Amino acid sequence: MRPRLAIMQVPDWNDYQAFLAIARAGQMARAAIAMGVDAATVGRRLRRLEARLGATLFEQTREGQILTEAGETLLAEVEAMAQAAGRIAETVTTGSGPAGLLRVSLTEGFANAIVAPALHAFVAAYPRLTVDLVSSTGLLSPSKRESDVAVTLSRPRAGPVIAGKLSDYSLRLYAHRDYLERRGAPGTPAGLAANHTLIGYVPDLLYAPELRYLAEIGPGLAASVRSTSVLTQHRIIAAGAGIGVLPCFIGDADPALCPVMPERRITRSFWLVTHKDTHNLARVRAFKAWIGELVSQQRTRLLAER
Repeated sequence: MRPRLAIMQVPDWNDYQAFLAIARAGQMARAAIAMGVDAATVGRRLRRLEARLGATLFEQTREGQILTEAGETLLAEVEAMAQAAGRIAETVTTGSGPAGLLRVSLTEGFANAIVAPALHAFVAAYPRLTVDLVSSTGLLSPSKRESDVAVTLSRPRAGPVIAGKLSDYSLRLYAHRDYLERRGAPGTPAGLAANHTLIGYVPDLLYAPELRYLAEIGPGLAASVRSTSVLTQHRIIAAGAGIGVLPCFIGDADPALCPVMPERRITRSFWLVTHKDTHNLARVRAFKAWIGELVSQQRTRLLAER
């Protein structure tokens, strides 16, 4: 029989949120990112909750935090509380539109080049929303309730989520014109490998296999200058350090960059992902409609169609 928890001694709701974030993320650090606070704050809230309930809620392992039996019992209760809080936020909203927190997880390049420049229109249309844009090298998962909406590089294969293709997009090699004047423009992958500095991702720190680009340009190609950030790679290429693959919506927007072997184009896809239990919330529907329209407007840029 599962232990009964004295949750009638109601701690701060923030403490329950911290517990829920850790349970969903499985790691204190990822829970902190999902909540937009530091890990020390999450840990302090968890310890306070455990002290009030008189129970240990997680076991510490090398991989992160695992729920104890008491934690499993509490999780069901707090999940129900979170869903009720979401419903309350929806029902108390007036005719002025949805209110509350909307957390969106985006790939770094898409967030900075496509979403951020246009977000003012969404914010103006929904002033009662607080919008968190989480753009990093590791995406937050809707299936674990770390985000309300995510734009990912692949369709999730499992989990209680709803996913649909948002758009295809194109990538190709770019270099600064000064670099090409110094080193010459390669005409073949063999020439690229033999005579040029390649910029790319750190192979063992890739958060998605879809980021492995160079093998599609030519077998055996490997970057010698590497970064986990596509924005950093762009800056390195723009500084004339070498040649690298960029999304065309980033590379074509930089007038100092020139396509290299432009016939060798790579295609990837963005997927829009939401949780089955929350995809019909007004704030989620509003963002899905807005980003769908934005992508439609930016289709030519995303696909590099001229």
